[in-house]
Amino acid sequence: ESAPIPERLRAVLALLQQVTLHPESVPARLVLRARQAGVSDAALRDALYVGALFNTIDRIADALDFSLKGPDGSWYLLNIGYRL
Repeated sequence: ESAPIPERLRAVLALLQQVTLHPESVPARLVLRARQAGVSDAALRDALYVGALFNTIDRIADALDFSLKGPDGSWYLLNIGYRL
């Protein structure tokens, strides 16, 4: 929340955090904040799609106890990226 990032990104991340942690109550003020920061509805929709997909993949990976080879998998992500 205190990172030196543009307000547009900060507003989108605040919305995504709310949707991820408390999807049952997303206040309209978060969408309004993003719109006032200059984020288009199409960009908000895209961000929500990406967030939903990431959360789904993350939860499936957790449920299946998926891990990359190695103690924490960080070597693979740093050197190869998401290609497996």
